Amino acid sequence: MLINSHSNEETELIQKRPLKEDIFDVLHEKIISGVYKPGDWLRQEDIATQLGVSMTPVREGLDLLVSAGLVERVPYRGVRVREISPKDVIEAYGLRLVLEAVIAQEATRNITDEQIARLEGMLAEMKKHDTLKEMSDERKLSREFHSTIAEASRNDLLIKLYAIVANAFPDWLLYEALFRNPELLADSTATTLGEHIAIVDALKKRDADQAAQKSIEHVMDSGKWLKEYLNIPAELLREKEEQVSPLMKK
Repeated sequence: MLINSHSNEETELIQKRPLKEDIFDVLHEKIISGVYKPGDWLRQEDIATQLGVSMTPVREGLDLLVSAGLVERVPYRGVRVREISPKDVIEAYGLRLVLEAVIAQEATRNITDEQIARLEGMLAEMKKHDTLKEMSDERKLSREFHSTIAEASRNDLLIKLYAIVANAFPDWLLYEALFRNPELLADSTATTLGEHIAIVDALKKRDADQAAQKSIEHVMDSGKWLKEYLNIPAELLREKEEQVSPLMKK
């Protein structure tokens, strides 16, 4: 499936911002909205023609999508939207549960006032992105939010591990589910925002146990979506959740 046309809004976007970032945004939105589906090829030449840009920024935009974990490069064939197996999802879910908790605990010991202010600024920005059209922006803010907490741990290995696991976790498929079920949008965005606020509150209090618990609960909320919309077996998700139960505050 390829882009057949581009809107005036997309053309205006391409004209005003750095090309590779804007191409990333245009393609990112099409992936999480389901225009591109797992397994679809993103043909560099066609995208360049349809967006009216050269091949170089398209290639760079595709590189950003690869880094974000939404697409993959297949040697000698090109770039396609990632197809994710249930095994991949379960493994990423389990690792994210552990890493989010450990990172939160480390962050409570090392986070700076400047980083807390940055997180609060993201929360304020997230409140503005509550429509389907803004889900691409909301997703990027959410990734930046969690990456900032990882950076606050000041543990270089944890930061690297988190980046790998975050790219493997199929949260973009969960965003796609919102496009198929728009009636869920208001509750979903409100829940996510509330969970983010709870995490920041725990970090501000330097309460490591609470920060870990709220972080685990936040990931577990994604687990409900994995079961409901990606048909991941509930018992396999529970196995991963039980592994982090010792980290939950009693």
